[in-house]
Amino acid sequence: MAEVRLSIAGMMCAGCVSSVEEALKSVEGVLEVQVNLGERTAIVSGNFSIDLLLIAVKKAGYQAQQLTSLADETEKESRELKAYYTLWWRALIAGTLGFGLFISMLLGWLPDLNEGRVFWLGISIATLIILIFVGGHFFRGAWIALKNRRANMDSLVAMGTGTAWLYSTLIVLFPDAIPSIARHVYFESAIIIIALVSLGAALETKARGRTSEAIKRLIGLQPDTARVIRNGEEIDIPIAEVGLEETLRVRPGEKIPVDGIVIEGQSFVDESMLTGEPMPVDKRKDAKVFGGTLNTQGSFLITATGIGRETALARIIDLVRKAQSSKPAIGRLVDKIAAWFVPAVLLIALIAFTLWATLGPEPQFAYATVVAMTVMVIACPCALGLATPISIMVAVGRAAENGILIRNGEMLQQASHLTTVVLDKTGTLTKGNPQLNTILPLSNTTENEVLSLAASLEMHSEHPLGMAILNKANSNAIEYQSATDFTVLEGKGICGQIDNKMVWLGNADLMNEQNIAIDPLLHKAEKLAAQGTTPIYLAKEGKLLALLAISDPIRSDSKQAIQRLHTLGLKTVLLTGDNAKTAQFVASELGIDEVIAEVMPSDKIEKIRSLQANNEVVAMVGDGINDAPALTQADVGIAIGTGTDIALEAADIALMSASINGVSKTIGLSKATMKNIKQNLLGAFIYNLIGIPIAAGILFPFFGILLSPIIAATAMSMSSVTVVSNALRLSKVRI
Repeated sequence: MAEVRLSIAGMMCAGCVSSVEEALKSVEGVLEVQVNLGERTAIVSGNFSIDLLLIAVKKAGYQAQQLTSLADETEKESRELKAYYTLWWRALIAGTLGFGLFISMLLGWLPDLNEGRVFWLGISIATLIILIFVGGHFFRGAWIALKNRRANMDSLVAMGTGTAWLYSTLIVLFPDAIPSIARHVYFESAIIIIALVSLGAALETKARGRTSEAIKRLIGLQPDTARVIRNGEEIDIPIAEVGLEETLRVRPGEKIPVDGIVIEGQSFVDESMLTGEPMPVDKRKDAKVFGGTLNTQGSFLITATGIGRETALARIIDLVRKAQSSKPAIGRLVDKIAAWFVPAVLLIALIAFTLWATLGPEPQFAYATVVAMTVMVIACPCALGLATPISIMVAVGRAAENGILIRNGEMLQQASHLTTVVLDKTGTLTKGNPQLNTILPLSNTTENEVLSLAASLEMHSEHPLGMAILNKANSNAIEYQSATDFTVLEGKGICGQIDNKMVWLGNADLMNEQNIAIDPLLHKAEKLAAQGTTPIYLAKEGKLLALLAISDPIRSDSKQAIQRLHTLGLKTVLLTGDNAKTAQFVASELGIDEVIAEVMPSDKIEKIRSLQANNEVVAMVGDGINDAPALTQADVGIAIGTGTDIALEAADIALMSASINGVSKTIGLSKATMKNIKQNLLGAFIYNLIGIPIAAGILFPFFGILLSPIIAATAMSMSSVTVVSNALRLSKVRI
């Protein structure tokens, strides 16, 4: 299945978003479409022809271009910058002429309509020229929308200013056909409306550009060149020419150009731009390094394992972009409402015109025209359309800068409703680097014999606790024995044949299942478990041989992270397959509310369902491998780990660092984002609910107040700017 990203030109409001989505979905083979009004882009997934996508967008009245490289992104940014300056010049030209005309009329410097018809005819022609050359894009957009049987913001601006010019020109041409009391022209209003709308669009474009700063910073992490070793010589080449398995040198102070593995040398690498962790990481032979991270000290050689779009940085950028283009449930609801917004405004304008033309005071037609024009100008579909996507863009970018990868906006909304956070123990609350620190053999068995049997079995296993045994055996230079019929007993341990004798290594449940008496070491096992270590029994031919105790130190920041979750009002649950007393020790050390221990990986999903059945909204935090079913079942699955190891896990949210502080940061950011979205929506709805009736003249019968089209244009322009500015506050929120 292919996935392409398109730059869409000409989108102005949520009505445009719906049109582009419908056009793209109509193309054969398209499965999913995500259109982002804030970024003016679309992400399309499926099996389709790209040419057909571009044609469909063009038929809908917009322009599309595929974005495939950094050069395309730079070109898109250049076009947006050019559009920004163009809007400023339009606002300046129209504003200078419009306000000049307005002040001249206000001060009485211009001739009367009857005495200066030629002058006013010239003003009409000048206004038309400004509408065509300065505001022509509004009329072109409105015409394209009309041809496609829809309406958008261009429709409102074009009809409002067009009505003002046409009404005024008719007065100039046929003054006797209109009562003298109604002979007032609105040329200055038409020009000033164009100026103010252009100014508002320029400010919005500038502000929108700031919402993509996180992406720009990520893109800027990648260096332009790399130093490769070819034929024994070190040469600098463009990064696009680096091949897989090439040898590269990274010098002090340089950014690592691609993903790779250290093959020679040692240094400390600053990975904060990917993980959010400030401390440089020690990198030695066989260590993984990631493109875009900074080499702080020594020089080393790497072999390239990930280049181009296959680097961790490139995948993160793609993931962030896709998340920024996604919509939470509240966003999809608003889009449906906003799609009907412009037709509803046009209907209100028509009703207002009819009422003023039939029931209003003299001059009825003049009042009706001004009211209809003001209603169309004050309505702002942009504010509604931008309220959700702009906040999502800023929040997802802010999360990425803190080493948090949010896969879609839906999860950002869901995380704000969480009531319970369920945490795995090993590798999540603990360092995930277990150490074998106690061996208690029974009589006639030595520690080395215990290590040899245990390590001979564990060499076939990939369990973290098994690595602790292997590390201890290697450090003691223990010889391994041949093990056959190796079997993993889920949630209990392992077994196998050594010297044709059955050897068992696992927990008390496994020993009891095999009718192996553990009484001689049970008391010591319980004592060790109460101290936070994991007891493991070793048995051979049905007889207990030894007790091994493995400890996995608690992360230094886990307690603080749990406290932060409690501060957010969340219940915490420790869900682990480990010994109950060991789990209870960890929970008491960290202040976790509830412990569910000795649970098999396959049963964790049932525990999550049980919590959900009690109306809990649950987040599951785990390493993303053994906990995969529980991560999927949870309302929000959060994978925790380091670097690219977890970036592609099937969790809803991935933490690039190994600290669970990212969990509270994610939830805190989600709450702040939903609050921000609601502020935007409330502001946009209140603005339109109050502004449109006032523009329609609801206050006139009571207070004699009738809104000027110029004030309406100012309010409309500033409403969308206010929404974007409010969303940008998320980039500064503390998480």
